[in-house]
Amino acid sequence: MIIQDYISRELKYGAHNYHPLPVVLNKGEGVFVYDVEGKRYFDFLSGYSALSQGHCHPKIVNALKRQADILTLTSRAFHCDLLGEFMEKACNFFGYDKLLPMNTGAEAVETALKLARRWGYEVKGVPMNKAKIAVCEDNFHGRTITIISMSTDPSSYGGFGPFTEGFVKIPYNNADALAEVMTDKNIVGFLVEPIQGEAGVAVPSDGYLWKCYEICKQNNALFIADEVQSGIARTGKLIACDWEGVRPDILILGKALSGGITPVSAVFADDEIMLTVKAGEHGSTYGGNPLACAVGIAALDVVKDENLAENAQKMGEIFRNEISNINHKMIVQVRGKGLLNAVVTEPQEHIKAWDICLKLKERGLLAKPTHDNIIRFTPPLIITEKQMREAIQIIKEVFEDI
Repeated sequence: MIIQDYISRELKYGAHNYHPLPVVLNKGEGVFVYDVEGKRYFDFLSGYSALSQGHCHPKIVNALKRQADILTLTSRAFHCDLLGEFMEKACNFFGYDKLLPMNTGAEAVETALKLARRWGYEVKGVPMNKAKIAVCEDNFHGRTITIISMSTDPSSYGGFGPFTEGFVKIPYNNADALAEVMTDKNIVGFLVEPIQGEAGVAVPSDGYLWKCYEICKQNNALFIADEVQSGIARTGKLIACDWEGVRPDILILGKALSGGITPVSAVFADDEIMLTVKAGEHGSTYGGNPLACAVGIAALDVVKDENLAENAQKMGEIFRNEISNINHKMIVQVRGKGLLNAVVTEPQEHIKAWDICLKLKERGLLAKPTHDNIIRFTPPLIITEKQMREAIQIIKEVFEDI
């Protein structure tokens, strides 16, 4: 089969809810992926941060293989031997009393919303069915009906109403706006991405997260951090909130929690919040399954043992310094933290961010645009300096050719 045959079959039998680059991959190893014709590419998307440990990391894959031969699923109707081990490791890793395991990032966000509402009723004393959660404009927390109800992006919510109530939308990177809406005592929490990934790696001003955290504390509301994309060493710290010394009341993680091997997500909170949900009131058949637990344990070990946060910080500085020095009329801004970065471009008459990504693909580097004019560059955190400089050279050559 030729590449177009694979693409045509997908288009014929699959929903058209994605617009992928015209490349068909069949192998991944470390920071590289290979297409069906054997061509090698740098993966500078990393499954939207899910592949932080790289493709097919041997330690994580071996954990998967061992567990797959033993026990893959029990459901939470029964205990399994690995669930407690995974929970203990993850809670100690991130510093919380408890976690609630789920599968996807969107499920984890939904879980956090339910926890915040339940806490609001049982602990804060908000009148039943009156709880509200403050959210930020330009957010991206997933694709469920409730989550798109808080979106300000028409491509996410357009044509999918009616929507879930209970969200107050405020500008991102504006602590005063949060303080203003907090006069509403029915607000039980503030949900925020420490860095807005889908919005184009929008990095807030220094002190923003801390100010918002303080405003939440002053108004007896929960600070809820969606770190599905920014967490687990991606920004050069264990979680992005660590840059400002903020400990979220509810922490949402996913993606790299499994190293891109199998869906694993989790919501972390202390007992006062987590124990408001009782048996039978929330769950998932696959949440906390033995296979996911084995993978999650190994994935966290890799983050720690291979010093991925430190490497992300070092490689990110090299990337931003080098790309910022490219003198090209299309490059407006280079921004990010650690290895969560983006290049903001000024589209020209015949070329936009999508076209740049096509040119990068031809030279052996895969990245994806967002919002037509922004290209995210988020390689696996295991990337070496030699590999990073080789990838940077590809990017430089593409801009030189434009």
